[in-house]
Amino acid sequence: MNTEPAGDFVDRARQGWEKSRPGLDVSSIEVMGRITRIGALASQRVEHDLAPVAVTRAEFDVLCTLARSERPLRASEVTAATMLSGASTTKNADRLAKRGLIERLPWERDGRVVLLHLTPLGDELVNREFPRFLDRDRELLTGLSAEERVQLAGLLRKVAGKIEAVN
Repeated sequence: MNTEPAGDFVDRARQGWEKSRPGLDVSSIEVMGRITRIGALASQRVEHDLAPVAVTRAEFDVLCTLARSERPLRASEVTAATMLSGASTTKNADRLAKRGLIERLPWERDGRVVLLHLTPLGDELVNREFPRFLDRDRELLTGLSAEERVQLAGLLRKVAGKIEAVN
């Protein structure tokens, strides 16, 4: 009887590629495939956990970006910080403003530019939900020691830096 673990989704995908394309080096999916899969699964979990407060992950990203800023931000600054498209930032800002979670303010230096600012209601939502978000993240990392988390963060920072330099 085989007692070896079956592996995860990426192991099975790699095995499939190795069988169907034996000469192809697919070792990079060991890392990049897992990063992509973890990101997708984590996003699904966040969407699910935010459903009771009727906020999407993208809307929550906008709220959190505004919450950690020391000043109101132009939509383009929110777009850059969240990696959403400009159209998505506008659509999310519209929905959040209708719910009273953010407000639009005129920019005194250029009347054509609108600044986005978190309202007290938006701040209250972030103060309630962001700690829950962090708790979920910590829960996902419980299998790693503090030293392993620091090491993993450093390695992922290197990969992120490379990708950001290329884009």
